[in-house]
Amino acid sequence: MATEIETPQTQRKEETIYERMMARGVTRREFLSFCAWMGACIGLEKSAIAQMAQALETKKRIPVVWLHFQECTCCSESFIRSSHPIVADILLDKVSLDYTETLLAASGHQAEKCLQDTITKYKGEYLLCIEGSVPMGDDGIYCCIGGKTAKQIAEEVAKDAKAIVAWGNCACSGCVQAAKPNPTSATPIHRVLAGKPIVNVQGCPPIAEVMAGVLVHLLTFDRIPQLDSLGRPKAFYSRRVHDTCYRRPNYDAGLFVESFDDENARKGYCLYKVGCRGPSTYNSCGTIRWNGGVSFPIQAGHPCIGCSEANFWDNGPFYQRLPNFPGFGIEATADKIGVAAAVVATAGLVGHAVLTSVRKREIINEKRPSKPSPAMATATANPKPTECHHEQSNRS
Repeated sequence: MATEIETPQTQRKEETIYERMMARGVTRREFLSFCAWMGACIGLEKSAIAQMAQALETKKRIPVVWLHFQECTCCSESFIRSSHPIVADILLDKVSLDYTETLLAASGHQAEKCLQDTITKYKGEYLLCIEGSVPMGDDGIYCCIGGKTAKQIAEEVAKDAKAIVAWGNCACSGCVQAAKPNPTSATPIHRVLAGKPIVNVQGCPPIAEVMAGVLVHLLTFDRIPQLDSLGRPKAFYSRRVHDTCYRRPNYDAGLFVESFDDENARKGYCLYKVGCRGPSTYNSCGTIRWNGGVSFPIQAGHPCIGCSEANFWDNGPFYQRLPNFPGFGIEATADKIGVAAAVVATAGLVGHAVLTSVRKREIINEKRPSKPSPAMATATANPKPTECHHEQSNRS
């Protein structure tokens, strides 16, 4: 049988993201709703949301290579279980996931061929996503795939990548694999690879919508988002969990949970004293939340363990309160906040009462008639006829 030769006229046209969405049954209204929702997550202004919609309508899908090294796959699990239907069902298609050990149907030589075909065909265009740390000890023998070490694979695939996204705490800072004594010398991606823009999407795991937001930003603006000092997108990691926590008023009032089974825990008081790392952790847990925006660990009664911070596994026992948080002022003396708040409140009440009393006396004195002088008293007793009185007497 003769093989048909593809010509420019017969070659299959690559779908844009919007076309792929429409083919999957997404309506125009749902598409625009997704753009507005994602733009809000990223923190874009209204004009930029329109730019996002245009990019998704016209741009082709991004080829993505998703590598797995030392990790538990919780980042992938979080990503594919997003509650938003477009993120959960469409986004993997939108970014054209060409290779990933976890979700790839092929195996063995076929899987390796997918990887090589992608990095060759889309040289300089594909996005490299890495989940997990790289073991550097004993020549990297603790993590090998297809006869190559994690370090060899990472360097080979990163060479022609457009950008690199490190998913989760394992890839960003080592996580539990790098916890003391770190027997495999687990190392985060930014210490293994250089010469390419790297975005650290922290968390254990990261929030699915945060992961989606990073990919959409890369697609829309063709550049990495603005990053903080740890390489994390500022759109999602610019505020502390403490600042957006609904229990913050209890912290300011000095109302704390002393143990997980006390009455204060049932009342939903602040979890700082039972180990909450919210005051030193930057993440979007309190705003985007999990499970469709329904909850996050603190709302479920568990203190924040600081999983989006470097070396969080070694930052002290999870359920033991840190002694202080340098640089955060009054928060270093949480034990005294309640007493200070009570003193200030009492002083305020007393001051208010005194001022109210003084003001009432002034009002009373203003309305009370003053004691008349002798001349005024005489004039009042013998009033002088007015002109109207005189005219009345004449007419009579």
